[in-house]
Amino acid sequence: MGWRVGTRLPIARAMASDDPRLTAVRDTIARAAALAKRDPRDVTLIAVSKTQPVEAIVPLIAAGIRAFGENRVQEASAKWPALREATPDIALHLVGQLQSNKADEAVALFDAIHSVDRLSLVAALASAMDKAGRRPACFVQVNIGGEDQKGGCALDALPALLKAVRGADLPLVGLMCVPPADTEATPYFALLAKIARDHGVAGLSMGMSGDYEIAVTLGATHVRVGTALFGDRA
Repeated sequence: MGWRVGTRLPIARAMASDDPRLTAVRDTIARAAALAKRDPRDVTLIAVSKTQPVEAIVPLIAAGIRAFGENRVQEASAKWPALREATPDIALHLVGQLQSNKADEAVALFDAIHSVDRLSLVAALASAMDKAGRRPACFVQVNIGGEDQKGGCALDALPALLKAVRGADLPLVGLMCVPPADTEATPYFALLAKIARDHGVAGLSMGMSGDYEIAVTLGATHVRVGTALFGDRA
């Protein structure tokens, strides 16, 4: 299916909700929520569509998915305006790192930002929100494994960052983490949930394709699922 900027997308004629991958993900979330005595409707499934073409995204929109995640401002701005014109109730989440000089663009485009991780970004987002007159939901990203190569606020710096976020009147809705690769995610998710409780933060953005089930059992309110929905990236 060809597509170009400005084309009205055939959402209504796209593949319906019998996608086996989507069904499997929804069933897994429901099963994990039941195990934790939670309502599965309290878990937002974010379909991480980074690097995915529009043709792969349209069927999920037709199947009822309304939350999508992108890693980069530039990529999202290239493919989402037309998609959102056709389906205005889509919520777009920035799940990748954000440079402070991209704050204005991010605030204009995204409905939630999951990677608030430093004081300079807090200041840039506060300024951008004031100028734009819109206030995307914010998650503070925690470097839960203390990895030098990974984004996120260090654990010992988190209280000061949360104080700055609240002081800047950013809409703080939760904490986010990415556990170290190739390790058991359970203790990291449990730690993030405890930190959130200790700091009076309700939302937990945690869990990806390989570990979202355990994340739901440990309280995730948002799971960021890409491969399990779209298949392996080329």
